[in-house]
Amino acid sequence: MCGIVGLVNWGDRETLERMNDLQAHRGPDDWGVWEGRLPCGSWVGLGNRRLSIIDLSSAGHMPMSNADGTIVITYNGELYNAPELRRHLESKNRAFRSKTDTEVVLQLYEEEGPSCLKRLNGMFAFCICDLRNGPNSPSLFMVRDQFGVKPFYYLHQGKRLAFASEVKSLLGLPGFEPRMDLEALHQYLTFLWVPDPKTLLQDVRKLPAGHYALFQSGQLTIERYWDLELPDRNAGFPEADEEALAEELRERFRRSVRGQMVSDVPIGAFLSAGLDSSSIVAMMAEASSHPVRTYTISFPRDHMIGEHTLDDPAVSRQVAQRFGCEHHEIAVEPKVADLLPRLIWHMDEPVADPAIILTYLICREASSSVKVLLSGIGGDELFAGYRKYYAHNWAKVYRMLPSALRRGVVSPLIRALPAMRGTPFKGMVRLANKMVRSGSLSPQDAFLMNCTYLDGAHKAQLYSSELNDRLSSFDAWMQHRLHFGRVSHAEFLNQMLYLDLKAFMVSLNLNYNDKMSMASSIEVRVPFLDPELAHFAACRVPPRLKLRGFLRPVTKYIFRKAQQSILPKQVLSQPKAGFGAPIDHWLAHDLSEMVDDLLSESQLRKRGLFKPSAVRSLVAAHRSGKADWSLQVWQLLTLEIWMQTYLRKC
Repeated sequence: MCGIVGLVNWGDRETLERMNDLQAHRGPDDWGVWEGRLPCGSWVGLGNRRLSIIDLSSAGHMPMSNADGTIVITYNGELYNAPELRRHLESKNRAFRSKTDTEVVLQLYEEEGPSCLKRLNGMFAFCICDLRNGPNSPSLFMVRDQFGVKPFYYLHQGKRLAFASEVKSLLGLPGFEPRMDLEALHQYLTFLWVPDPKTLLQDVRKLPAGHYALFQSGQLTIERYWDLELPDRNAGFPEADEEALAEELRERFRRSVRGQMVSDVPIGAFLSAGLDSSSIVAMMAEASSHPVRTYTISFPRDHMIGEHTLDDPAVSRQVAQRFGCEHHEIAVEPKVADLLPRLIWHMDEPVADPAIILTYLICREASSSVKVLLSGIGGDELFAGYRKYYAHNWAKVYRMLPSALRRGVVSPLIRALPAMRGTPFKGMVRLANKMVRSGSLSPQDAFLMNCTYLDGAHKAQLYSSELNDRLSSFDAWMQHRLHFGRVSHAEFLNQMLYLDLKAFMVSLNLNYNDKMSMASSIEVRVPFLDPELAHFAACRVPPRLKLRGFLRPVTKYIFRKAQQSILPKQVLSQPKAGFGAPIDHWLAHDLSEMVDDLLSESQLRKRGLFKPSAVRSLVAAHRSGKADWSLQVWQLLTLEIWMQTYLRKC
C-alpha cells in the first residue's frame, strides 16, 4: 500500500518531492521520484511513498520501470491474483526482477496495453507513463480499481495535469488557489459527504471507480472499464437449490478471504461481532496456522446511552475465543477536541461521520502489531444489510393509507414525537420521521430522501440569501439519479444496492477507511469486494434471498444461511447495528465549547454561507432535546474545521 503523485508540465522536481512528502504516512518504508524532460518540451514526474507488504526488499522500489525504461509506473494497492498473472506472463518468457505485484501490473500492461484491466483482481490506483510512441508523444494511463477502494484525485488545466492519492498533496501546486465548489457543498450538506467525482474544491476531481483516464497531448479522456451488470427484473434468476446456493456462496467467500490474506507482513482483522466481520475472522482462522489478531473498540458505557450499536465487547470476545484469535480490546475515552482537527486534515474531504474516529483509533492501536487489516465493508451493499432497504416496504404500506389519514393524523403524530435521545428508541423515531418525509414520493426519490440529512427546505432555511440564489436550481441528487438510470431495468432492491455500491460505499465508507488506516500506515483489505463474488451476488442471488420477508425481513438472508454452520447463533440472530460512536455525548461534553466557538455568529458571518440565527437555532434545538440534530451539528462543525484547514484565505 502506498501513496502516489504525478505531474505533467506543472512545477518541478522540488514540487513533486514536496507532494510526495505530504503523503509520507501512506508509505513510511521507502520513497522515490522519477522525472523525464522530453524533446517535445514536456516534463513528466512521478512519485511514490511505499508501505511494503509484498516483497519487502529494495527490488520493490518505486516508481518502477520496465527493462528498457520506456514504461514507468507508480502504484498503490494489492493485486490478489498476482501469482496467477505472473505465471501467465512467465509462460510468455517474461522475466521478473522482483516478487511484487507492481511489476506484474507493469509487465501485463507492456504485454496487453489497457485491455490488461479486465484481468486485474484487487484494490489499486496507479499511473503508467508510456513513452513507447516516441519521446514527442508520451501518454499517462491512470486507473482506479473496480469499486474505488483506493483513492485517485486529479487536477487538469490545459496541458497541465497533477494527481495524488490525497488532496493535500495538490494544494501547493504553483498557480492553484483552492476555492470551494458550492454545488459540492450542497451535496455535502445533503449526504454528509460529497459523491464522486466531485470534491469540495473547485477543479479537484476523483477518478470514478471502475474507470481509467488517458492523458496525451494535453487531452484527458475518461472511460469506464468495469461495472456490475444487473439482470433484468423480468428475466428471473437461474434456478438453484437454496442450500446449494448458500454453499456456493460460502466457498466463493472463503476463496476471497484466503486470497486477500497473502502478505509478507503480519495481518489482522476488525471484529465488531457483526455478521460480516465475524465471517471474515472465521475464514481467516480456518486458513491460518497462527492465531488471527482481532481488534475491537469500546467506549465507557455512559458514553453510549441511546446509541444503536454493537458496543458489547463480550460478543466480540466470544467470537474471538471460538476461533482461537489473539484478541485486542481497545477501551478508549479519546480527547475528541484534539483529535478531530487532525483527522479532518487526514480525510482531505469533509466527511461528517464520527466513525472516522473509531476507525482511526483501531488502526492506531493495531499498527504496533500488524500492517494489514481485513474489513467487512461491502457486505451490506451486496446482500442488503441496511434497514433502509426494507424501509422501502414500510413506505408501500404507508402509501396505501388514505391521503387524509396520512396527512391529517399519522404525519402530525410522528412529527410530534420527542427525539427519544438517550434511549434505544432514538433510531426508530428517526426512521419514522424519514418515512413520513418520503412516504408520498416515488420509490427512487423516497430512497434518496431517506439518504438525505438536510433536505431542500432545511437547506433553504440555513443558507444565506446569496447562497440560496446560487444553488436553488441545483439537484443534489443528480449523481445518484445517473446511477439509478444505469440500472432502471433491474428489480428495485438491486437498484438500491447498486446505488449504494456506487455512491454511499465508495464516497463514504471506503473513503474514510482508506484515509484513517493510512494515517496509521495500515493497509485495509475488503474481501466482500472481490469482483467475482460481487458479480455472483448481483446476478445469481435473487433479491428475495437477500431480504427474506416484508415488514420485518431477515437482512442478508442467504449470507446468514451460508454462515450458519460456522458462526455463533448470537451473531447470526442479532439485528444490524452501525459502527457507532458516542456522538451525542461528545457534542454535549468534549465538543460543546468547540461548537460554540466555531459556529459562533461572528464566525458564520465571516463565512457568509449560512444564516447565523438558523445555525444557532439548530444547535439550541439539539441541546434542548427537542430534536435530534446530532449529525447535522457534527456536519457543520466538520465543515468549519475543514475550511480552516484547506481554504487558505479563511
